[in-house]
Amino acid sequence: MSERDEGLCRWGSGAAESRLRSTIGTRDASDVDMHANQLTVSLETVRKLVDVQFPQWRGLPIRGVASRGTVNALFRIGDKFLARFPLEPGDVGSMWRLLQSEAQAARELLGRTRFPTPVPVALGEPGAGYPLPWSVQTWLPGTVATDEDPGESAAFAHDLAEFIHGVRAIDTRGRAFSGTGRGGELRSHDAWMETCFERSEQLLDVPQLRRTWAIMRVLPHSARDVMTHGDLIPGNVLVSNGRLAGVIDVGGMGPADPALDLLGAWNLLEAGPRQVLRDDLKCEDLEWERGKAWAFEQSMGAVWYYVESNPAMSLMGRRTLQRIMADTSSS
Repeated sequence: MSERDEGLCRWGSGAAESRLRSTIGTRDASDVDMHANQLTVSLETVRKLVDVQFPQWRGLPIRGVASRGTVNALFRIGDKFLARFPLEPGDVGSMWRLLQSEAQAARELLGRTRFPTPVPVALGEPGAGYPLPWSVQTWLPGTVATDEDPGESAAFAHDLAEFIHGVRAIDTRGRAFSGTGRGGELRSHDAWMETCFERSEQLLDVPQLRRTWAIMRVLPHSARDVMTHGDLIPGNVLVSNGRLAGVIDVGGMGPADPALDLLGAWNLLEAGPRQVLRDDLKCEDLEWERGKAWAFEQSMGAVWYYVESNPAMSLMGRRTLQRIMADTSSS
């Protein structure tokens, strides 16, 4: 066994992944908070908020949605609507602006591809002990890719490429990337990556990963910004019979590095379908490598940050890193 293979076994398909898989099957992630001072949202609270603020829905049943997401608590209202309650504490005014921005992004995406995306319905106010604004959107049928893995499906890869192309075709109207998240310069994430490396010493082959990041961080960003979804991970993609059935969590759509949505190639696809997606999008080497780098940056954070509170998300990060390192070693 080579040194590389030993490293892959340490954080790929070996004992650590097996432990995570057993954890996913036996523990409710809600038992462990994902964030400091995480907000609690009960079914009783949601019922009160809906009945008072949206009396037209008083007769509709409300039920919680089991989710591996990290940002919102989710509740279905009847068969058509989904309420989303932010989990992290924050300023009310800032949250209003964020939710309004997310709704605008969702409206901008509507009808721009043939794949269903959520329709914004309403914004709710704080109340009943819950301190922040919240949102309601349409419910989309389908199974998230964490539960129906499309990784070996070339047809899914064609669909995903079509979705990415459709998003890229939306006019930026002169907008460009701003902020500190993914989508600008890779090297601006150096401090975060250092934190990830330090927190991952007992989880991953950190020396190997440091060497990989040292190469990735200097990849130049020369392409003009285009519209991107920004977070094409398994939990944000709906699958039906091996095809793309819808895309959710679309509120972060905005201008960014064209390579950003290529992180979906590593989060969602095995080698063969991944090449299908690359061919469909006609990605040149630099864009492809930057997409790999964005997936690397995202996954490094997911592994350690959610190892206790959201094992499925941590496992996603491990699997993505395994794909990246296997590809990097063979290229």
